[in-house]
Amino acid sequence: MSAITLVVNGTKRSIDIDPDTPLLWVLRETLGLTGTKFGCGIAECGACTVIVDGQAVRSCMFPVSNADGAKVTTIEGLARDGVLHPVQQAWIAHQVPQCGYCQSGMIMAVAAFLDEQPRPTDEQIDASITNICRCGTFARVRRAIHAVGRAE
Repeated sequence: MSAITLVVNGTKRSIDIDPDTPLLWVLRETLGLTGTKFGCGIAECGACTVIVDGQAVRSCMFPVSNADGAKVTTIEGLARDGVLHPVQQAWIAHQVPQCGYCQSGMIMAVAAFLDEQPRPTDEQIDASITNICRCGTFARVRRAIHAVGRAE
């Protein structure tokens, strides 16, 4: 066990945990933030995506020790002062989700991506947003991403 300190959604949290524990399980089981989902467990699907110090990471394979001292944002912390993040607003406006299971990870990946690339091309979206949606809403995802890019 080791003391790990994280700033999760703006709140400093210190936990005593095995440093090899995946960040996903710390968020879900230790901190009770269940918006981040378990999908494949091998960092391929992206359902577990969160933002660590501005970068999208797949938390199912990301040891909590790698986040020691970092700022972690989950889907629960993306909205500010009761106002949805522009990506969340675009998701609603473009009716992106169907089942919704993978959407928290997709939204987090897109939010981090748009911080780096505010007006992406379709090719940049396809290359960077590799989250898997079994419902196949990728055309809606692309429309929502472009809508946020145009609004900025």
